[in-house]
Amino acid sequence: MSLLVVGLSHRSAPVSVLERAALNPDTQAKLVLDTLAAEPAAEAALLATCNRIELYADVDKFHAGVAELSTLLAQHSGVGLDELTPYLYVHYEDRAVHHLFSVACGLDSMVVGEGQILGQIKDTLAGAQELHSAGKLLNDLFQQALRVGKRAHSETGIDRAGQSLVTFGLEQLAVGHGPVETWARGKRALVIGAGSMSSLAAATLARAGVAEVVVANRTLERAERLTEILRDGGASARAVPMDAVAHELARADVAISCTGATGLVLTGTDVRASVAGRTPTAGAEAPATTAPGATEKTADGCPADGCPVDVSAVRGGFSVEGEAAVAGFDAAALEQHGAWVDNAPGDRTSAPTGA
Repeated sequence: MSLLVVGLSHRSAPVSVLERAALNPDTQAKLVLDTLAAEPAAEAALLATCNRIELYADVDKFHAGVAELSTLLAQHSGVGLDELTPYLYVHYEDRAVHHLFSVACGLDSMVVGEGQILGQIKDTLAGAQELHSAGKLLNDLFQQALRVGKRAHSETGIDRAGQSLVTFGLEQLAVGHGPVETWARGKRALVIGAGSMSSLAAATLARAGVAEVVVANRTLERAERLTEILRDGGASARAVPMDAVAHELARADVAISCTGATGLVLTGTDVRASVAGRTPTAGAEAPATTAPGATEKTADGCPADGCPVDVSAVRGGFSVEGEAAVAGFDAAALEQHGAWVDNAPGDRTSAPTGA
């Protein structure tokens, strides 16, 4: 008997195919049992995440095993075999073991080093044990993969690679407010997306100590899965559908968008509409009364007739009409900019964007 892996992931298939091939828990269990019932397979387990679907089996015939596992993946995912086949990859014997170890270490993830995959591998093994589909081969394989993954994360610091972008952003928001943990205390965070990068961002926010992490995703089930993991780790988290983003953005202190969308997820117009109804943070100082003859100032001391936010400092530019993505602003700065655009006299729509 030999180990065979047939699967597809973000490395082999576009997001549209991965989303269509996604399997709910009941379908996953049925796929494993049907694989076990197939003639070439003696053991079976399914590793299903937001970015990969991999069917592991102990088979006695390579070609028959590849054909059977590919057919079963197509049948249960609802994606036609002819359409699915170009995106499938196959690993056999030593290469299959090497592949699973790479996955466990985070080397095959969309965000290199992300640690969520270890929990997913653990769940895969537990599911196979519950279905009695894992024998000696798969039990030993997945337990060893967990050990290898844990060593890689603890001894190499590989997980820090994926955290750097989100951590850097939080550090910039905390400038002038002490450590990131001090700034994060009591803050609400909105994470748009529930894939690997979003999971890493949400975990980083939770570790920083934000009061609540809200996850929005087109597939609510995936958002709920991520928030369940966050709650298991002691964080306060909840899931919402994508159509709730505007409402949640109006309540959030920081938003992180990590999706596979090809267009803009948040535009300047969206942000202005969302922050327009925000209420002042509890304990905020009331606006100072302007002395007669003095130039009116905004809360941060900038002239009222000039934008209170240094838009030119934002990499990638900014447009008051929303043609460019909004990045690098905290909620207070967005409120100031939105108020300036809404209240300034004259037509601001042709204002130059930042470089």
